[in-house]
Amino acid sequence: MGAFSLDRRSFLGAAAAAPLISQIAASAERTLPPIPTQSVATDAGYWEKVSALYKVSPSITNFENGYWGVMPEPVREEFKRLSDFVNFENTVWARPKGGAALEEVRVEVANALGCAKEEIALTRGATEALQLLIAGYNRLKPGDKIMYADLDYDSMQYAMTWLQGRRGVELVKFAIPEPATRANVLAAYEEQLRRHPTTKLLLLTHISHRTGLMIPVKEIGAMARTAGVDVIVDAAHSWGQIDFKVADLGVDFVGFNLHKWIGAPLGAGALYIKASRLADIDRAYGDEDFKPDDVRSRVHTGTTNFATFLSVPTALKLHQEIGPAAKEARFRHLRDRWVKASRDIPNLEILTPDDPSMAAGITSFRFAGKTTADANNAIVNALRDQHGIMTVRRAGIAKGHAIRVTPAPFITEADCDKLSAALRALAKA
Repeated sequence: MGAFSLDRRSFLGAAAAAPLISQIAASAERTLPPIPTQSVATDAGYWEKVSALYKVSPSITNFENGYWGVMPEPVREEFKRLSDFVNFENTVWARPKGGAALEEVRVEVANALGCAKEEIALTRGATEALQLLIAGYNRLKPGDKIMYADLDYDSMQYAMTWLQGRRGVELVKFAIPEPATRANVLAAYEEQLRRHPTTKLLLLTHISHRTGLMIPVKEIGAMARTAGVDVIVDAAHSWGQIDFKVADLGVDFVGFNLHKWIGAPLGAGALYIKASRLADIDRAYGDEDFKPDDVRSRVHTGTTNFATFLSVPTALKLHQEIGPAAKEARFRHLRDRWVKASRDIPNLEILTPDDPSMAAGITSFRFAGKTTADANNAIVNALRDQHGIMTVRRAGIAKGHAIRVTPAPFITEADCDKLSAALRALAKA
């Protein structure tokens, strides 16, 4: 990757000739060999080179990568250079050029998602994006119903509950079946929509942060549309974990993360509103920085971390270089590796199905009868202290707490085998 010079004259001379993001793109060099055309998920040589892009602590095998994604080295180096640059140039650069640079980032994000720039606003993460979509949704009236499931993210549940008090609507919460299948998940949503015909807003989580369950968003969205229900989709964990464009979801409102599976610095996300639906989301706190017909008026964050957002194009470029479809295949392969080796462990319950349309990389488990926070914390501690494996307990699942396993591009088959062996040992303890 090319470096920024902190010599002011040389930088400003270059800046006059080309936009900042264009300079970043021009300075990027290919870091990997071509994506394998066969057996991409298991090509050891390719994934060794991908893994080498990530510098992580060797003190533990980290299967808790769902919190946020480690920046690969080219992104981390770019973020450091940009932090130095922004700090050095300060408002001398930011006032005349910062807005245009962020606009270029918005274009890059929109292109990656396959939508128009006018449908994308940058946010500090999916949580901010989704809270703004939920709170700003203005088509509710007293007596309407809104709906979410147990596997939806806590912050989004809070926002839906907030609507109940502020808009005088009735909240419906239900549990997704466990064990889940494509058929019973679709049936569960169909039943809830039938039982609650006055529902107007439905929250859907594409890939659950609790169990890794991937729901058929497009089919459920179509079902909801037929019933006159709008859908807001939480894609915090799906973009970058699986390969898709926003149109593939078939919905009008989506929140995305860039700092989980895309590999951008912490504090980067995006909000999507289909152009024809912009009027159905209120401006954020009456924003007047942008016109009412500008999607950016639906977000009012204040001063942003320029270096974070300016690093996004490098993260997107590397994501494309590794290969979105290749990453999806690799994550699913790693997940299947430890799950299939663990299916016969006594009393071990795997909470996502093997159906590739219902799971990607994240998967959670619990041991039968161990549904409390204390019981699962004890297992997390044992995996960490006795076996050198990092995981995390997840709450909020209707049938009880569980433990989440999240891979990353630097996780290996040997790491997966280590995990399954550790689970087998715990089952015997």
